[in-house]
This record gives sequence, C-alpha cells and structure tokens, in this order.
Amino acid sequence: MQKELSVSRGEKRQNSVLIFLLFIAVLAVIACIVDFLTDGMFLEAKNAQVMISNSIYPTFIAWGLCFLFACGYTDLSLGGVVILGSFASCAFGNAFGYPGVILGGLVVGTLLVFINFNIFAFTKIPSWIASISLAMIYEALAVFLRANSATKKFIDVELSRDFRALGQFPVNLILLAACFVIVYFVYNRMSIGLNIQAIGGNKAVSKSLGVNIPKTLLLVGLICGLLIGASAVIQESYNVKTTALSGLASIQFIFKPLAIALLAQILQRWINIILVVPFCSLVIYAVFNVMTFFGIPSGTLQDVCLCIFLIVFGIIGQRGVKEVVK
Repeated sequence: MQKELSVSRGEKRQNSVLIFLLFIAVLAVIACIVDFLTDGMFLEAKNAQVMISNSIYPTFIAWGLCFLFACGYTDLSLGGVVILGSFASCAFGNAFGYPGVILGGLVVGTLLVFINFNIFAFTKIPSWIASISLAMIYEALAVFLRANSATKKFIDVELSRDFRALGQFPVNLILLAACFVIVYFVYNRMSIGLNIQAIGGNKAVSKSLGVNIPKTLLLVGLICGLLIGASAVIQESYNVKTTALSGLASIQFIFKPLAIALLAQILQRWINIILVVPFCSLVIYAVFNVMTFFGIPSGTLQDVCLCIFLIVFGIIGQRGVKEVVK
C-alpha cells in the first residue's frame, strides 16, 4: 500500500513538472509572437527588465493573498498597509540607510497586518467588512502624515539615490528568488502551512483535529505581514516616492496582485500556487505592457481590462464551489 502511494505521489510530482515546463514553453512562444508584432521591442533587454521589476513587488502581495485565501479570509486594507510601509521605508531609509529602508517597511507591514488578523480572529466581523474600515483608517493616517508639517518633510520626499538598490534589477530579482524558497517551504512543508490549508478547507474539521485556529490565524498575520512589508520596501525602492490616497483608492494597490493570485488559484490544480505566482505576475504585467505598445491608454481602458480579468479569473477559480465564497 505504501509503495503504491509512493508511486502515485511520484507520478503526480512528475506530471506537475511536465505541466510547468509546458506552461513555460507556451509563455515563451506567445512572447516570441508578441515580440514579432512589436518589431522586437517587447523582448528588448530594457523593456524586459522593466516588466520584471514591475512584477516583483506585486508578487509579494500576491503571495500574501495566497495565505489569506488559503485560510478563507480577505483583506482589502493591504494597499493602505503598503503605503504606510513605503512611508516608513522612505523616512527611516533616508535617516539610517539600508537598515532603515528594510526595517521600516517590514516592521510597519508586519505590525499592521498582525493587528488586522487579531481583529479577524477575535471578532465576528466578516474580514472583508473589517478590512474596508481598516483601509479607511490607514488612508487617513497616511494623509495626516503627509499633510502634517512635523512629518511632511520625512514623508513627502524621494528615497535617497544611495539606498534604492533593493528595487533595482537584478537585486530585486535575487530577493525574489530568496524569498520564494522561504515562502515555498513555509506554505508546503511546515506545519503552519498545512494548518492554514486545512482551515481553508474546513474550519470545523480542522478544529476537531486539534488545529489551534486563533494561533494559526495570528501566525498567518505575521507571515502575510512580512510579505506585505517586503513588498513596501521593494515598491518604495523602485518607485522612489509613494503618494497618500484617500476614499478607499488604496485598494487599487491590490487589484493587480489580486488578479495574479486569482490566476494562480486557477493554475494550482496543475502547478503549485507559490511556484506559479511569480510567472502569473509577469504574465499580467506583460499583458499591460503589450496594451501600451498597441496604444491602449493606461488608467482608463487598461483598468477596464483589469476588472474584466478579475471577474473572469474569479468565475473560473470558483467553478464547482457550492458554498458562499468569502
């Protein structure tokens, strides 16, 4: 019996590898076709670097969303967290160099998302409702920090040129690869990752099997917070300056990461979701890059296309789900 199970797992793993290689091959063929249609500009080295760099910090948010979705929660305040984390990276980075850049974003991101998960775990408020309220609070705090004369000089400035390497190619790609190894191991090999997936499958059964649900959710908050904090660090290092938003406009920060996570959920039937997220991120940003080449304006029609992607990916990803989708 054990031998049969071992053979079955081996065949499944082999099939997953073949499907992943096929997926990469299909992407390569499509990229070559698009490159031909754009007279070689699409795969030009400079454009390829821009696409990769643009896709890296949303990948961290998408990984965070994967942990969220796995345990059945939704957090719409993550955009506000990224903004505050970026402010902290800028302010402390300009004051203390790279330690300030890194710790500023990581500490703020981890702290705020951990607060979110305390609210999710110990109240009966649906996470999407609580997170909308939290998003408004974080936006108000960001606007206050930028408008206040005492903090404006630290917030409303660019990150020093001496401390931007974490968002520049190829350093950002190296960070992505290193974090991928860690996130993959946590999600697929550690007990916390397995407990998270169990809670998402059936919370009542998980509890009866001895899973400490509140403790697990708080650990998810820490993991997700670290990922969002890392995203804030790389985002600030790449974009140099972050703008405070209000009126729930910060939710825009998670639209593309949400599309990435939803597409990854579709593909996880064949490819491990943590592995496929970076490739989905690159695909999403490549699509918008192609739209720009073909004259589709950003901010209008591209946003419409993004919303269409979200709806389509959501529909496909939830096929066969008979219960209420959170």
